[in-house]
Amino acid sequence: MSTASLQTRALLVHLLTATGAVFAMLALLAAAQEDWSVMFLWLVVAFAVDGVDGPLARKYDVKVNAPRFDGVLLDLIIDYLTYVFIPAFALFQSGLLPGWTGWLAIIVITFASAMYFADSRMKTTDNSFQGFPGCFNMLVLVMFAVQPGFWVIMGLVLLLSVAMFLPLKFIHPVRTERWRKVSLPIALAWTFFAGWAAWVDFHPESWAHWGLIVTSVYLILVGMAQQLIPLRDAT
Repeated sequence: MSTASLQTRALLVHLLTATGAVFAMLALLAAAQEDWSVMFLWLVVAFAVDGVDGPLARKYDVKVNAPRFDGVLLDLIIDYLTYVFIPAFALFQSGLLPGWTGWLAIIVITFASAMYFADSRMKTTDNSFQGFPGCFNMLVLVMFAVQPGFWVIMGLVLLLSVAMFLPLKFIHPVRTERWRKVSLPIALAWTFFAGWAAWVDFHPESWAHWGLIVTSVYLILVGMAQQLIPLRDAT
């Protein structure tokens, strides 16, 4: 492949990543109208793009072939919008957390996540995350689907906010090699169930809710399980 072709493809990867900002705006417009299903559908699309652009960026070596744009910075900006800012707004505006609990949640989520996204030690040597990676889009979507009591939601918000700064491992379904043959399909299943739940407007009898719960529990706990289960000696 010629140098010019590589540079073009690398630039296209940056442009793909940047579409996440557009999807974030579309999600925010839907949230402003309290159209939660449409909001989450756009966030699921942004989540899917986020899962694809990383492998493409490494394949076409964007740091070398399109160095004008900082792909890591671009990704962090969009992730903060789609993983943190818009889901926090939805949690507050929807009334799932009434009164002071809603105010506390949005302050804790946005403040703690801003510090985490700037943490230079967020990645582990096996390309996992040290601490909960601020995926409040996943938490809030499940809360919309399951509709637990506000104390359960508040407890999970506080627990995961603290977990961002604890020495706990959370996998990256694409980049964490250990158990990837299981983790990646489960992450894809989560995306499918999330889209399904939003598509049926979080109907309480939808089987998508059970799929979301099972896949979410796996994705949250599998990294900590890897910490407890040592790697076998290859020799």
